[in-house]
Amino acid sequence: MKSFFISNLEVKLPVIQGGMGVGVSLSGLAAAVANEGGIGVISCAGLGLIYHNSQGDYPTKSMFGLKEEIQKARVKSKGIIGVNIMVVLTNYADMVKTSIAEKVDVIFSGAGLPLDLPSFLTKDSKTKLVPIVSSPRAAKIICEKWKMNYNYLPDAIVVEGPKAGGHLGFKADQLDDEQYALEHLVPEVIKITQLYQNEKNIPVIAAGGISSGQDIYDLIKMGASGVQMGTLFVTTTECDASDTFKNVFLKACKKDVKIIQSPVGMPGRAIDGEFIQSMEMGNEMPKSCPFHCIKTCDYSRSPYCIAQCLYQAARGNMKKGYAFTGINVHLSEKISSVKELISNLKLQFSAAELAYSKQLQSGK
Repeated sequence: MKSFFISNLEVKLPVIQGGMGVGVSLSGLAAAVANEGGIGVISCAGLGLIYHNSQGDYPTKSMFGLKEEIQKARVKSKGIIGVNIMVVLTNYADMVKTSIAEKVDVIFSGAGLPLDLPSFLTKDSKTKLVPIVSSPRAAKIICEKWKMNYNYLPDAIVVEGPKAGGHLGFKADQLDDEQYALEHLVPEVIKITQLYQNEKNIPVIAAGGISSGQDIYDLIKMGASGVQMGTLFVTTTECDASDTFKNVFLKACKKDVKIIQSPVGMPGRAIDGEFIQSMEMGNEMPKSCPFHCIKTCDYSRSPYCIAQCLYQAARGNMKKGYAFTGINVHLSEKISSVKELISNLKLQFSAAELAYSKQLQSGK
């Protein structure tokens, strides 16, 4: 696997670990991935819940938690550390400012269009800005808005297809439509970035349902500079979630994966279970909301509190939560270290590369 650059930042392993909240990808997992040459990503979602014993209100606890996690990751790794900040967070601006102040290497931002993200950069900032999109149209809008308003272009773009876990930037009827498949989206987003190639090299990172070295090889051959992977990293020893949570992934079959409607207002891919069934019967409606963490969430109309349910699940209380997952969770076989997982991906990538080389030599 070849390295690539995000601006002047060399990513030696073209693998970005996706940000997974609440409490699934924190400093432990991020540092382990960074130590292997990839980009380790801390999820900002729900940090105020995880750091509930710290002082202040929910936004203050969230900022404190983010500082703590970035600093912990820095102690554990000299590699590239990123954060994932959803645009729909009510404390989005505070989390971006905190990340930049802590000199995090990369901010990944999706679940909405991060149209004002460059406005938070300071004169001496070195943090790279990478929007997450699900369409070439969104990529074009961001590039144009950033260029016009801030004279800045994305340092890279993540394009996330409909096979991803968690919140999806697609309508339910688009999820199985080939027109929206990652293999279709990647070349289209690359075409958008090429419009700006005289001004800046904008690498495209493919995401959503990527689960093997063969997948990585195919997407890089297609023109992607790297890939973002989430689900495979859940079943690692370094993942910050509980063993109970990880075992849900190991036991999951294809039929257990379903599309649900999130209180955020987007469809999401999750592993079916007791909580989801209870929610569908209307038994999990929140009576109040002490967090106000999502701009688009109205607790009085919400079927459940997504922050609490994801937090409880990551802690292992599956009766009170569920696990988001990519479409290929059934391929999770065992708990392994990040080093072992990446070693296997490298072997699979090399095998795919060799197979293609032999195919060329045979003239097929």
